[in-house]
Amino acid sequence: MKTPIILINFKIYDETSGEKGLELSRVCQKVSEKSGVNISIAPQMVDLSYISEKVSIPVFSQHVDNLKPGSGTGKTTLESIKKSKASGTLINHSENRMKLADIESIVDRCKEMDLVSVVCTNNISVSKAAAMFDPTFVAVEPPELIGGEISVTDADPDIVKNTVKQIRDISSRVKVLCGAGIKNGEDVKKAIELGAEGVLLASGVTKAKNPLEILEDLANGVINE
Repeated sequence: MKTPIILINFKIYDETSGEKGLELSRVCQKVSEKSGVNISIAPQMVDLSYISEKVSIPVFSQHVDNLKPGSGTGKTTLESIKKSKASGTLINHSENRMKLADIESIVDRCKEMDLVSVVCTNNISVSKAAAMFDPTFVAVEPPELIGGEISVTDADPDIVKNTVKQIRDISSRVKVLCGAGIKNGEDVKKAIELGAEGVLLASGVTKAKNPLEILEDLANGVINE
C-alpha cells in the first residue's frame, strides 16, 4: 500500500450514496492518476462491491464484524469484503467502536487474507494497544475534532507526533495516519511533517461544493511536502 495515503471515508452521507458515490469515486481516481498520490476510498457498505468493480484505486470497507460466514444477519465478514475486491477495511472507527479482542482477531485474519487493516483510535494509549496487533495502519482521530473546522494538526499536533513516536517504539512496520478536521493540502503537509504517513478524512471532501478542487489541493499537500 503506497504511502503517503489520502483515505476518504464516505460515511453514509446522501452525497456519497449510489451513483453520487460512484461519481465521487471516479473524481478521486482522476486526481490520484494525475498526481501520482495514493487516494483511497471507503464507500458506503451497500455500494462496496458496486464501486470496487468500477474504479482502480484502493477501496476499503467502512467496518467489519468479527464473524465468519454463516448466521449473522446484517453483519459484514472479511470474506465478503475480499470477494467484493476491496483492498482492506477500517476497524474500530469512532462511530463503530469495537472490543480490543475483536480488533486483534480481525487484524490477524486480515493478514491471513492479504487485506489492509486500518485501526482507528482516539488517543495515544489506544493507539499503542492497537499497534501491538501489528495492523497495516493506525489512524488516530481525537473524536472531539471529527467533522470540525480545526484540523488535528493545528488543534493537537502533539497527539500526532507522540502517537508516531510511541508506535515506532513498538513496531517499525505499523504506519500512522491522522484524522479529524483535515480540510486542505496544508493540513496534509503538516500531518506528514509530524510523522504521519497519510490522513483519513470525510466531510472535507464529501461535503465540499467542488470535491475535485479539494482533492487536488489535498494531493498537492503530499507533493509539496
